[in-house]
Amino acid sequence: MVETTRRARNPRGQGDRLRLEILEAAARLLSELGGEEGLTIRGVARAAGISPSAIYQHFADKSALVDGLIAYDYEQIAYAMARAEEACPPEAALERVRARVRTYCRFVMDNPGHYRLLINHQPLTAEPRRGPMVDLVTSVATAFEHCERSGVRLRMPPRRAAVLVFTAAHGRVALWHASGDHSGAGVEDLADFVDEVVWLVTQ
Repeated sequence: MVETTRRARNPRGQGDRLRLEILEAAARLLSELGGEEGLTIRGVARAAGISPSAIYQHFADKSALVDGLIAYDYEQIAYAMARAEEACPPEAALERVRARVRTYCRFVMDNPGHYRLLINHQPLTAEPRRGPMVDLVTSVATAFEHCERSGVRLRMPPRRAAVLVFTAAHGRVALWHASGDHSGAGVEDLADFVDEVVWLVTQ
């Protein structure tokens, strides 16, 4: 169970800090629950050590809290993906793409509740509709554009390549969750799968 602690009140003017603490508590609770169905304002309040009324100062209802949690997840994933890419040499264009997609896969493998939240609320499509999932695909498309500028030939336009790779990765992650085989070998197999799919969209 998520621990309940009595937190000290933030000084006046530090509402943004409280909002972040609420989202962090909601994220921990979501990981424990495995899905948003059991997520409640009162439950998040207990996890954060605050009163439900304090949450309502930042989120009008559960729907608004879920929207905030989706944005919070996106920020965490986007930051991790960017760091993974930056850790690769600038000239290793394809490796930078692989690093981004592997990092995303690892996050949703380690956090099934967050994975379901993102999928249920932000379906992956090729349409230019804005949202966290679309923004993540766009970041991979940008990495593929860098590949082209670096001399790597793609079998399709960069955005289409990004959608294909992301769609394939999502399907593989879903199979991984369904299989129940959450061993280290399964994680390595998924990383190899990502590498193979990225290779397939290049010439």
